[in-house]
Amino acid sequence: MTTSFGTTTGTLTPTDPKIRFQSFTGLKSSNSIALTRNLRVFPLPFCTPTLIRAVSTPLKPETSTAEPKRSKVEIFKEQSNFIRYPLNEEIYTDTPNINEASTQLIKFHGSYQQYNRDERGTRSYSFMLRTKNPGGKVPNQLYLTMDDLADQFGIGTLRLTTRQTFQLHGVLKKDLKTVMSTIIRNMGSTLGACGDLNRNVLAPAAPFMTKEYKFAQETAENIAALLTPQSGFYYDVWVDGEKFMTSEPPEVVKARNDNSHGTNFPDSPEPIYGTQFLPRKFKIAVTVPTDNSVDILTNDIGVVVVFDENGEPQGFNIYVGGGMGRTHRQETTFPRLGEPLGYVPKGDILYAIKAIVATQRDHGRRDDRKYSRMKYLISSWGIEKFRNVVEQYYGKKFEPFHELPEWEFKSYLGWHEQGDGALFCGLHVDNGRIGGKMKKTLREVIEKYNLNVRITPNQNLILCDIRSAWRRPITTVLAQAGLLHPRYVDPLNLTAMACPAFPLCPLAITEAERGIPDILKRVRAVFEKVGLKYSESIVIRVTGCPNGCARPYMAELGLVGDGPNSYQIWLGGTPNQTQLARTFMNKVKVQDLEKVFEPLFYYWKRKRQPKESFGDFTTRMGFEKLHELVDKWEGPVQSPVRYNLKPFADKETYEAMEELAKLQNKSPHQLAMEVIRNFVAAQQNGKSE
Repeated sequence: MTTSFGTTTGTLTPTDPKIRFQSFTGLKSSNSIALTRNLRVFPLPFCTPTLIRAVSTPLKPETSTAEPKRSKVEIFKEQSNFIRYPLNEEIYTDTPNINEASTQLIKFHGSYQQYNRDERGTRSYSFMLRTKNPGGKVPNQLYLTMDDLADQFGIGTLRLTTRQTFQLHGVLKKDLKTVMSTIIRNMGSTLGACGDLNRNVLAPAAPFMTKEYKFAQETAENIAALLTPQSGFYYDVWVDGEKFMTSEPPEVVKARNDNSHGTNFPDSPEPIYGTQFLPRKFKIAVTVPTDNSVDILTNDIGVVVVFDENGEPQGFNIYVGGGMGRTHRQETTFPRLGEPLGYVPKGDILYAIKAIVATQRDHGRRDDRKYSRMKYLISSWGIEKFRNVVEQYYGKKFEPFHELPEWEFKSYLGWHEQGDGALFCGLHVDNGRIGGKMKKTLREVIEKYNLNVRITPNQNLILCDIRSAWRRPITTVLAQAGLLHPRYVDPLNLTAMACPAFPLCPLAITEAERGIPDILKRVRAVFEKVGLKYSESIVIRVTGCPNGCARPYMAELGLVGDGPNSYQIWLGGTPNQTQLARTFMNKVKVQDLEKVFEPLFYYWKRKRQPKESFGDFTTRMGFEKLHELVDKWEGPVQSPVRYNLKPFADKETYEAMEELAKLQNKSPHQLAMEVIRNFVAAQQNGKSE
C-alpha cells in the first residue's frame, strides 16, 4: 500500500489579500481558446504558472480573442486559492452567516448554508453538513460520533440520504470547526460531499461476503479515492493543516498520477481538478448485475462489474449521462437516463473513469449552471462523439457492452446472512430521519454490540456483523422503538422516498419529508376505496423542488413541488428503476390529489394485465387516455362491505402474527382477536358518528 496525506505540506497563507500571480496563462480545452487573466489568489509555493489543459465552454471559434462567458461560481473558484479563500476568513467573523463566495466554496467542504424558512423576520442561519461514505460504509466509531454531534450541535436528528451519507442539520457557524474537526478525527470526512466535484460513490449496501459484492465495494472505494481532492484545502481550513494519513492501493496512486493522454494538470496541487474543478456536481455508482439498489441509470457514470461463470471479475460495463435535476418551465432542462458507453477490462476502470471526468471537465458548460451537468454535454454531442473524445483521454477504444440480466430493486430489509457466519439486519427508516426513541435505541444497540452500519441509497440503515445469538434481543428492542420487520411496515412506505425540503432547504417550493407521511396514508386509503390489496404497492417519491434529490423522475408516481402546496405529477417509472417517468399533470394542489389518484388506481386494478406494475400500466395506457379517465371521474362503483373474520387465512399470515405476538407476550389467537375486535369497534363507532 502507498501512503498519502490528506493535506499538503508547507502551505502558506499570505497576509496581503491582494497578492497576485504575475499572469495566468490560461484554461484551455482542445476546442476552446486559451484564456489570459490576472487572478486575485493566494498562491501556493509549489504552484508555478503553466499552460494547463482545463475548463472552458467551447463556444468561441479558435480565432476569437474574447473570453467565453463564465458563471459567477467559476470566478469564485478561480480566486479561491484552491477552495480556501475567503472561507478560511469568513468562518471566524462574528456574523451568523458567511458571504456569497464562501457560501459556494463551503459546498466543496461538504456543507450548505441554510436558514429556517418557517420563521418570519430575521433569518436564523445554520449549516447542514453531509458526510462522505463510499458504498454507505459507516464504522462504529463514526456512527456514535455523528449521534453525539446531532445532540450537541444539531437539531437532535440524523438524516440518511439517497446517496448513502449522513446529513447533520442545524449546526451554527461558531460550531462549524468543532464539528468538522470531530468528524475528521473519528474516521469520517465531509470533503467533496457537495460542490463541483465527484460526490459520494454509491455501491450496494448489503455486506455480503461474496466475491461480487466485495469487489463492487472495493471498486467504489478506489474510484472515490482517485477523485478525492489532493490540495489539502479541507484540512487546512478545519484542522489547521494537520496531516491525516490514509492508505491507498498503489493502483489508485498510479492512475491518479498518470498523464499519458493529457488528463492531468502538470505541477498542480489538484492534478485532476485544477483550479476550476468540474463544471457541476458529478455522481458515480457501482453495482453488480441484477442489483439496482443504487439507481444505476441516474448517475453521471454507472459502473457494473462483469463476472465470468466462476464469479471472478473480468471487467466493467459503463453507463454515462444520467442525472435528475431540471428547472420548471424550461424544457431545455430535463432528467436523463444513463446510456451504454462501453466495456473496459478490470485493470482499466480507474483510467476510464478519469478519462470521462476529464472530458466533462474540459468540455462541460461553465457559462450557465443549469446546463453544466454531463448529461447535457452528451445530449448535445451524441454518444458517438462523446465516446470518441473520451477515448482520446483513455488512450484506447472501448470494447462492446456486455449483455446484462434484468435489473431488480433490492432493499435488503430484514434479516440476512452475510456469508461469514454473521448476520445483518436492514431497517426501514421513514425518509431516512433518525430521531427520538428510534435514535436512542439505535445508539444503544450499535454501542452495546459494537456494530458497524451501512446506509442504503433508499434512506435506510443496515446493522452489520451480528452474531446469531444476538438476533432475538436485538429484534425485540428495535421493535419496541418502532423499527419493525418489513412485513409489519406498510408496503407503500418501504419503497417511498422524500427529500428534506422545508423548513431548511433554501430551494424547496413546497413540502416533501414533512408532507409524505400524510400523502402515503391518503394513497393507502384510496387503495382500499378502489379495492386494491394491502400487499400491493407502487414506488412513490416526493421532492419539494425540481432538482430531484429523491430521484422522483424514476418513480411510478412522482410528486415534484411546483408551487405552494402544489405538485407536478410524474408517472411511468418502473419498480426496478429502469424507465424514466414523464410529466402527467401540473399544479395539482395537495388537497386535490385524490381527484387524480382515485381514477388512476381504480383503472389500474381493473384494466391491468397480469402482474403489470402501475408504472407500466400508465405507459401502456398513454397519457391522453389517462387524462380522459381523470376528467370524467365520478367515483368508484360501491360494493357492499363484507368482513372476513377468519383469523388466519393462510400459513404465512399465522407465522407473521405469531412472531409479532411473541414480542407482546401473547398468543397468535389472542392478538388476532384483539385486532378483529378493534376493527369492528372502529366500524361501529364510525356508523354511530
